[in-house]
Amino acid sequence: MDKNKKSKDTKKTWIQYGVFAVVAVVLYATGLHTEVIGFAQRGLLATGLMNPDVKEITEVRHNESTSADLPASTKADFNLKLIDKDGNISSLEALKGKVIFMNFWATWCPPCIAEMPSIDKLHEEMGDEVAFVMLSLDQDFELAKAFDKRKGYNLPIYAPASNLPSMYQSSAIPTTYIIDADGNLALTHKGMADYSDEEFKKFLKSLK
Repeated sequence: MDKNKKSKDTKKTWIQYGVFAVVAVVLYATGLHTEVIGFAQRGLLATGLMNPDVKEITEVRHNESTSADLPASTKADFNLKLIDKDGNISSLEALKGKVIFMNFWATWCPPCIAEMPSIDKLHEEMGDEVAFVMLSLDQDFELAKAFDKRKGYNLPIYAPASNLPSMYQSSAIPTTYIIDADGNLALTHKGMADYSDEEFKKFLKSLK
């Protein structure tokens, strides 16, 4: 009796492993594994632990503006050509004078997918105040356009139409760069974050 039960349990375990293996193969074959992992990582984003410390950055910027002895802020490099989803060529230079939210992402990057809903929400709320540049690093830009359409985001996505300036050559993805209205690089954040956070919105408004 015990042998039969053990045999059934072993068989059940192997069936479960088989089901998991089939699901894993299907997810990888269809490319959906990225979205599944990204969805799981949103739980980590909800803790706020991954968010940039914008309070500290605001304090540093305030000290810089009130003390002549501190070094000047780092100027952003606007020498970057962009191609939008309609094939039009523009440049980062054309956005100079605005607060810029520039995010480097790709459809194969789970953390990028994890933070995308928060960026979409931020864009909906502050798209009139802040210029958004969602720069896809996919080898095939069509994948990024299809993803954006399928998710219903309608984010301003671009592909680089020139070499990336050294300032933006990050070893991590996603990486987000925030440029203030005076053309200074106000923030570089490597890794995912919840950009719909109220503190982050206040931070963006302070950069005008």
